[in-house]
Amino acid sequence: MSEGAKGRLSRRAMIAGAGGAALAAPLLAQKLVDLGLPGGPSLRPMDPAFPGKGPMIVQRIRPPLLETPMEVFREGVITPNDRFFVRWNWEMPSEVKAADHRVAIGGAVKKAVSLTLDQIAAAGETVSVVAINQCAGNGRGLSEPRVTGTQWGNGAMGCAKWTGVRLKDVLALAGGTAQGAKRVRFAGLDVPMTDGAPQFIKSVPMDIAMRDDVLVAWAMNDEPLSILHGFPLRIVVPGWFSTYWVKMLATIEVLSGEDDSYYVADSYRMPAQPITPEAKDFPTVPITAMGPRAFITSHADGAVVAKGKPLVLEGIAMGGDAALERVDLVGQGWSIPCELGPDEGPYAFRLWSVSLPQVSGDLTEIGVRAANAKGAVQPDALVWNPSGYARNVIERITLRAQ
Repeated sequence: MSEGAKGRLSRRAMIAGAGGAALAAPLLAQKLVDLGLPGGPSLRPMDPAFPGKGPMIVQRIRPPLLETPMEVFREGVITPNDRFFVRWNWEMPSEVKAADHRVAIGGAVKKAVSLTLDQIAAAGETVSVVAINQCAGNGRGLSEPRVTGTQWGNGAMGCAKWTGVRLKDVLALAGGTAQGAKRVRFAGLDVPMTDGAPQFIKSVPMDIAMRDDVLVAWAMNDEPLSILHGFPLRIVVPGWFSTYWVKMLATIEVLSGEDDSYYVADSYRMPAQPITPEAKDFPTVPITAMGPRAFITSHADGAVVAKGKPLVLEGIAMGGDAALERVDLVGQGWSIPCELGPDEGPYAFRLWSVSLPQVSGDLTEIGVRAANAKGAVQPDALVWNPSGYARNVIERITLRAQ
């Protein structure tokens, strides 16, 4: 068997060989977790338990909003599939049959086509990229003053190895895009739960769509996508917030003009310039690329450390839409450079660590500050916006010495 044939069989096994995927009813359990949200209430259930998922923070059952507990990020840069956060705007099907699924490509292309999963898998080279998928509202519940929307802690994110084919190779199956094409728009199988509500559709500019690392993906950490994560196909846009990573991909539309759909023109937008909570009628820009962020994962806020002893702090960091350049432990008027762990790629989490030779007293309001290769640096103060989007302020904790 040729290497090419082996590759095709491997891809086919990933996205079609299983025949389909289904979501069973969640199972009941009993546990609460405190997210420490300043606006409260902070308690969230760890139940019901969803099939294929380990313990998750349940923000909503239908459609599911499941947050990853922060302790999961202590385990490494790759977030396990069963602990990876879940975010759906609208109700998705509980079952999808791979053999029947088609992806329609239309709009400003040379020819409209309806593609099977096998045709998409054979569109080009199989590509994998390690990338962070982060909700635009990650950390929203920590906003002060409080804002509307899902009150996430900082666990609406995860990092995985995504495998599929390049979006531009799939577009080539429609003969390529027409001259003057401006954006590529995606829709999935999820449908609004109320009459008149807008369908969840998103688009990216042509230059983003044509990037070599923007994928139509069928696998996550070398396993087929589950129903909760968008079986059988999803869009992957490394460096951009997950609102563009459309799940259960059903249509691709090339636009010759701007996108006036609700979730691009009206929602998932933030002020063009910093504003106060009292501001009204301000210009907005769409949420797009992520900024750098870093977290202490080895110790929780309020943890007790040994006075007079050495201390090692550890955590994860990301560069956002560019490679992570550095991480510094910061306190009140001081900073210490951290050591970075192995590099899994510019869009992945990266481990960091720092050793303090001796703890002389309480470590008050310490945090870690990430900077990326484009020169973006985490801000010390929150840049507030009314939807709590794109939070990347330095997250601080206090450790008590005893």
